Amino acid sequence: MTSKKNRLRIIPLGGLDEIGKNMTVLEYGNDMIVIDAGLMFPDDDHPGIDLILPDYSYIIQRKDKLRGIIITHGHEDHTGALPYLLRDLGQPVSVLGTRLTLGLVKDKLDEHRIKKPRLREVKPGGHVSLGMFGLDFLAVNHSIPDGVAVFVRTPVGTVLHTGDFKLDQTPVDGRFTDYGAFAKAAKAGVTLLMSDSTGAENPGHTPSETEVGATLRTIFMQAEQRIIVASFASHIHRVQQVCDAAVASGRKVVVTGRSMINTTRIARELGYLHIADTDMVDAYSMGDIPAERVVVLCTGSQGEPLSALARIANGDHKTVQVEAGDTVVISASPVPGNEKAVSRVINRLFKAGAHVVHRGVGRVHVSGHAAAEELKLMLNLAQPSHFMPIHGEARHLHAHSELAQAVGIPADRVFVLENGRCLEIDEAGVRVGEHVPSGVVYVDGLAVGDLGQVVLRDRQVLASDGMAMIIVAIDGQTGAVVGEPELVTRGLVIGASTDDALDGARARIDRVLKRMADEGVTDAAVVKKALRDSVSQYVWESARRRPMIIPVVMEV
Repeated sequence: MTSKKNRLRIIPLGGLDEIGKNMTVLEYGNDMIVIDAGLMFPDDDHPGIDLILPDYSYIIQRKDKLRGIIITHGHEDHTGALPYLLRDLGQPVSVLGTRLTLGLVKDKLDEHRIKKPRLREVKPGGHVSLGMFGLDFLAVNHSIPDGVAVFVRTPVGTVLHTGDFKLDQTPVDGRFTDYGAFAKAAKAGVTLLMSDSTGAENPGHTPSETEVGATLRTIFMQAEQRIIVASFASHIHRVQQVCDAAVASGRKVVVTGRSMINTTRIARELGYLHIADTDMVDAYSMGDIPAERVVVLCTGSQGEPLSALARIANGDHKTVQVEAGDTVVISASPVPGNEKAVSRVINRLFKAGAHVVHRGVGRVHVSGHAAAEELKLMLNLAQPSHFMPIHGEARHLHAHSELAQAVGIPADRVFVLENGRCLEIDEAGVRVGEHVPSGVVYVDGLAVGDLGQVVLRDRQVLASDGMAMIIVAIDGQTGAVVGEPELVTRGLVIGASTDDALDGARARIDRVLKRMADEGVTDAAVVKKALRDSVSQYVWESARRRPMIIPVVMEV
């Protein structure tokens, strides 16, 4: 039997059956590496939550084995958990990435006051050894520059992790996916391919990013007044094309929104964004330039309430006010769950008299992820003996597994897993291993990981059904009620006449308290339960609601 020390374990802690919080652990003997450390943004099911991180307790418990963290590119769903992970590790560890990726990571770590991080720059075509792991880095196209795939060599097999990618034949920066490097990896032998599945349901090929540039130039030439463009701050290729179209149409670029300002600054300093200083204008100086000579580049493409575009739409932005005749371009697609927020912003902009262009009416956005035919090409390039789809919801993973089988990979060599379910590779082959602890960690303000499902469920109840508080004073000796009970409700509507319904609830409370007094009950816990059950039943009968019932019984 193969020794446990001579096996490679691939452990996804995030990124499976979800969009975001990508994180994968590779463990061999006394060595361990992590590929990506991302976060996920909350949706309507997570009231009050700021961020969602993967549960990386498995890494913390084995931190002495950790040889390095590899970041494939600079998007939040691959970097956002890194400051929290590094802080919880409490010891130096090397973080590897390309130049732009590390530039964005450093800014994030500075913001979190992570001191003296060990950042190690890698380049496509380069090789790094970390313990028993040999790492080769392969250039890939994505919606942010400097993305890489990682080819991992171990004594028992190899793993090719694509990161996020597309096969753009006319990339904005002229940097192509390195097909030769993938073919070279295939020649060396790929035991397991782990490939981005986000676009697996999309047929054909993902359009080139340069097609967006052509659309933007047309819009900019035709617009008669000011132009406002909302995009992801990290989409440097898109930002570059906005800048190019602005300069070509004789306009100055104004950047607003904290993340957009920071990212464009870093990209320019590192040489990934090219625009002359004379073509960029501070937002506070914009008033001196005619509206038809200005392009405002901002955040808010996802309808975030505090983003620059949302504040512009609401009329409360400090420096930018939308006017009738302005053109607003939303150069992104809504992340699942953000559709309503984006729609609200678009409606407000229309009400203000703006002309809004979004992906539904023009090619102002293309995906950064490979579509089905590109994914099949990647499978054929890598020629893996085994395949594991990653980075996607269950529907995307299963669609990608069908693509793999379509190009000839046997079904029993395709592994659609869940977070925490590990894959093991040794001399005997590849198989599904045990399940390790996995899940989510909630970030709420300064609280990290202190919010359990009970807290989240309470917030969901409060948001949907409201609350009722019953305040009662009883005699600690006899159980008799002292004074009048008080019923306080928030966010609770009971029937057509709330006042009458509340009178009915108060009557129920009086009956419960009389029964408790007649029975001589003086235990506050028993009285609380009786009150909660009675009022909860009454509200359900009256309004089919299950509000949070909080009885407060004071003994006097």
